[in-house]
Amino acid sequence: MKLDTLYQDHVSDLYRYLFSLTNDHYLAEDLVQETFYRAYLYLENNELENVKPWLFKVGYRVFIDHWRKGKRVDLGEPHPKPDEQTPEKTWLEQEGLNRILGLIRTLPPNEAHALLLCDFHQLKLHETADILNLNLNTLKSHLARGRKKMRLLLQKEER
Repeated sequence: MKLDTLYQDHVSDLYRYLFSLTNDHYLAEDLVQETFYRAYLYLENNELENVKPWLFKVGYRVFIDHWRKGKRVDLGEPHPKPDEQTPEKTWLEQEGLNRILGLIRTLPPNEAHALLLCDFHQLKLHETADILNLNLNTLKSHLARGRKKMRLLLQKEER
């Protein structure tokens, strides 16, 4: 697969995933660039069948590498990436998404990552388990706990 095709097909999803982890537009862009750089180096000599889950796994590892280097990420209030559509068209949708992402950021990291990958990016359970380096049953437990906590948070917020 050519890198430009890979980039065009997956840059938006990868950016949204990394932004949801970092809450920083510029850092997410840097991590996306680093992810595609690593993909380029790997794909020069290798072929892949399931590119999207592999790319998300590389992106997750790039994020973890960045985080481990002491460049901790503030997971405070979400700030959307500047949108090319008019604000009137996307305001309500963005507010709902920001609200949900803000609540997900309050969850423990394992539950938050599982929800983001499975529910937001619609990766399969086995792909998500592979990305997060978890046993499938452990992932299912994280998802169940995370979804339960999200329901409680949403109910609490509506009151």
